[in-house]
Amino acid sequence: MNQEAALSVALIEDDAVLGRSLVQRLRLAGVATHWVRSAAEGEALLRRHRPTMVLCDIRLPDESGEALIARLMPELGTTPVVVMTAYGGIEQAVRLMRLGVDDYLAKPFPVQQLLHKLSGFAELQRARADPEAGAAGAQGMPGWRSPPMRALHSLLGRTAETGVPVLITGESGAGKGYMARMLHDMGSRAQEPFVVVDCAALPAELAQAEAVLLGQEGVGQGSAAEEVPGLVGQAGAGTLFLDEIAELSTALQARLLRLVEEQVFLPVGARRPRPFRARIVAATHADLRSMTTRSSFRQDLWFRLSVLDLIVPPLRDRPEDIDELACYFLRRVTGGRAETSFNFAADGLAALRAHSWPGNLRELRNRIERAALFAATSQIGAADLFPERSRSGEPPDAAAGPHPVGQPTSSNSSDSTEEGRQSLAEARDLAERQHISLVLAEHGGRLGDAARALGVSRTTLWDRMRRLGLKAR
Repeated sequence: MNQEAALSVALIEDDAVLGRSLVQRLRLAGVATHWVRSAAEGEALLRRHRPTMVLCDIRLPDESGEALIARLMPELGTTPVVVMTAYGGIEQAVRLMRLGVDDYLAKPFPVQQLLHKLSGFAELQRARADPEAGAAGAQGMPGWRSPPMRALHSLLGRTAETGVPVLITGESGAGKGYMARMLHDMGSRAQEPFVVVDCAALPAELAQAEAVLLGQEGVGQGSAAEEVPGLVGQAGAGTLFLDEIAELSTALQARLLRLVEEQVFLPVGARRPRPFRARIVAATHADLRSMTTRSSFRQDLWFRLSVLDLIVPPLRDRPEDIDELACYFLRRVTGGRAETSFNFAADGLAALRAHSWPGNLRELRNRIERAALFAATSQIGAADLFPERSRSGEPPDAAAGPHPVGQPTSSNSSDSTEEGRQSLAEARDLAERQHISLVLAEHGGRLGDAARALGVSRTTLWDRMRRLGLKAR
């Protein structure tokens, strides 16, 4: 199993018949599926696990799917969201799309239609992925000016060469994965494998989960029998990163305890244990201490994993890092495009500093990515970063004139400069309007197909067309 290439769906659906049917069909197609039946369970699932796609029913027993999605949208980042609705709820589904949902499915629908959407979203996510997401991406990330991050950087440096287990805690989206990768890259294991285990995505059935994690011997028949290595074996002498460790089942916790204490593991079907040489780094946003008191997490395993405990502070507690991180993400999301002169207006930076960032780094990157794609000028302002405030009538966090980061403003700006900026904005709008119209025509006016061709979500295309005065056929 290649966990980086695996597709996964978070299914929020209270209908038992439909839920079971979707889970069965998706898993037969090789899609890891996590099924919950209420808004509360869905919120808990999405706060601990980031799937390839969220599939949510609009009508749920404890809260509407619309309210749930609206609340979690800032934290979901670029994770695609698709809502399911009966025929009579299509108008509500369209309203949700205008608020940020990527697509909808009218019940009943063929599963192949769902798989097609899932595949398309997965391709888009791969296209958006960082080409430098390895060592250079982790170590090259800025954001170490604030006191808590300076202290964390010092701890990373002191512990990089040790081989003891490390537990990284922090809120969802705070950057625990970055810290794990940086810990790996700063030490002598940097040239060895860095293997990620998404504990929440492991199969529910114990034998299957053991095979994925520990490997399996004797697969096949006769002379064709072979050993299939698990994620533990693939780590070699590198790092085994156990993401969302709190989601590990009790049975797998026992297997992991043996791995930590005895430094050996036994693949499924094997007679002799294998040596384990990798370093274990675990991460979670959950409170493992309280989980041990409820017996939902083994206390002995918690003790063994938390020999070194690193806490990643939330973005709201490190305001000194906002400007640097924002500029870094802007460079990364626009680096491959022709428009290399993007910068932040003063009101844009002020709005970023004033925001509470419930989605942490994930939300910051998502907002900047969307703003860079659809800003009217090269100066990204508060309205570009927080368009929902303009729609709701909420005033921006700060009112300041636009100017490039690092350059002083001038109170004597000429009218010709403003006219030049306006002309540039109008020219860009005209070019974009023509390009979108051409792509729509090529795809027969079908928004979904046109959005995929343009490399954006259907919702983003819808919003952009509305701003440009284009109407769907």
